Amino acid sequence: MSTTLVIAQLLLLLLGLIGVATSRPDLVPDHASKVLVAILVTFVLSRLRPRAFLRMALPFFLLSLVLLVLVLFIGEGGNDSPVKRWLDFGGPFRFQPSEFAKLALVLQLASFFSRRGTQKKLISATGMIFVTTALVLFEPDLGTTILTFTLGVVLIYSAGVRLTSVVAILFVATLGALPFASIYLEKHPYILERVKGHSEEKLDERPQGSTQIDLAHRDMQRGGLYGQGPDGPRYRYSADHTDLVIASVAFSTGLLGVATVIFAYWLVVQSGLSVADLAGRIRPLTPELHGASIMATGAMFMIVSQAFVNLAVAVGLLPVTGVPLPLVSYGFSSLLAKSVAFAVMHSAIREVHRHAPKPVKTPTVVTDAAPEVLPNPAD
Repeated sequence: MSTTLVIAQLLLLLLGLIGVATSRPDLVPDHASKVLVAILVTFVLSRLRPRAFLRMALPFFLLSLVLLVLVLFIGEGGNDSPVKRWLDFGGPFRFQPSEFAKLALVLQLASFFSRRGTQKKLISATGMIFVTTALVLFEPDLGTTILTFTLGVVLIYSAGVRLTSVVAILFVATLGALPFASIYLEKHPYILERVKGHSEEKLDERPQGSTQIDLAHRDMQRGGLYGQGPDGPRYRYSADHTDLVIASVAFSTGLLGVATVIFAYWLVVQSGLSVADLAGRIRPLTPELHGASIMATGAMFMIVSQAFVNLAVAVGLLPVTGVPLPLVSYGFSSLLAKSVAFAVMHSAIREVHRHAPKPVKTPTVVTDAAPEVLPNPAD
């Protein structure tokens, strides 16, 4: 297993425990048990070769589509929301299919391009992205929809598709979405309300302290450099252990804890890019290595893009989207999906390093001849 990735995952899980302990101490035993399961899942699945993930990609992808369709009929919203994003079969079998759909899309596109190449049948890959994105959009979950579509585009580009083709896909997607945008926003007015509220806050047209974001900002400011610990007096708001858990982390551990979170995600980025760099220097590049490179890049982007959106919302750069902070927020669906993504990266890193060209050492020639003595000009 990659030491860098292990450190990143453990840092994020530890800070997540601290954040939950700060905001909801009663949930610590439950969250701690899920953290242990997540670590075990990463450890077990990381032992698999990339070919195993590529072989299970299609069944996993088809299952994720079935679950996305199912959630439109029997799904329910989180926190008593009227939207349909969760499937609840009782007990521990309550999960958010869109979290696993992103991972399934990563594996399926990696399998597709490793088998078919990037020079033909690009329409099939584009169709997979559009179908997955549309099903998430119908829930509705606009934040996850944007993340899913962006993930698909990044996967296509990382597979080696020409930039002109990627731009063409974006152009077609934009033209196709424009006729339905107004209808979608009219049907789901809360989206415009969030954007409007965010704009009013940025323009100081709304009294401060009236939203969860305002209270989260106060907690972050009170945390200072080193934090006030999990037991310090703080504000209470409904998302302080889920979407705004970074505020709880900042309050408890201060700027040092927030910097550690960002550092951990940087380690994930560095690990994912290093796989792509090493794979690009291997000749010949086998289908398994090509798939491993795509999987690692996709899993990396899946994690850090969601982290970027969550942190941007927390500091007020983006409207509220309901996107959890990977491995830090309370919630098992995101935690489990991202733990599998870490296992995929571990597997890809090990496979690429196994085939990476070894550095050639120049042999040192040792002779028994006496060194030549040059005459001294002074003589």
